Amino acid sequence: MRTWVKICGLTTDEAVDASVEAGADAVGFVLAAGSPRTLQPSAARLLVDRVPSSVETVGVFRGQAVAEVVELARAAGVATVQLHGDESPGDVATVQAAGFRVIRAVSVDAYADEPEEARRGFHEDALLIDALAPGAGAAFDGAPLLAAPPHRDWILAGGLSPETVAARIDELRPAGVDVSSGVESSRGVKDVGLIRAFVAAARAV
Repeated sequence: MRTWVKICGLTTDEAVDASVEAGADAVGFVLAAGSPRTLQPSAARLLVDRVPSSVETVGVFRGQAVAEVVELARAAGVATVQLHGDESPGDVATVQAAGFRVIRAVSVDAYADEPEEARRGFHEDALLIDALAPGAGAAFDGAPLLAAPPHRDWILAGGLSPETVAARIDELRPAGVDVSSGVESSRGVKDVGLIRAFVAAARAV
């Protein structure tokens, strides 16, 4: 089965074009404060406008009020909202009602602590399981996921790179992978060669 691939934290025309040309299924733009990859909505929209309709555009948010999330996502022109935080099922539903797909991103530890009934209450469009510190380039122990894998398709993030992504896909069997720092030459600076290598490695599994 073809692995879905998202390249996240894009900030330049060159990185967006390279991700699309390499065959990424989705590209992500950080619309939360506190990251070297953070963009203003107007800057994100210019990049979104470069993306063909066949590639999903994702706005990444962290711990922001739902009204702000919807406002910024609309201003940026993204199709999908990725939520990192303590959003409730009602928050997810509100964002979906505003016309966006929702990727619910949780750390592997937080996911392990969620009762199954709580997980099923979210009705997110996609589930992303990440390391404790999103965007920091740190991998996590996959043993808990192997012991109790999600009962749905899910996306793996955290510590992925062109060198590690194939092995992690083989190990954990996610439906998709999401990378940011693993395709950077320095923090916040994407490397076109690494983007191409990452997509190729993920697709070779």
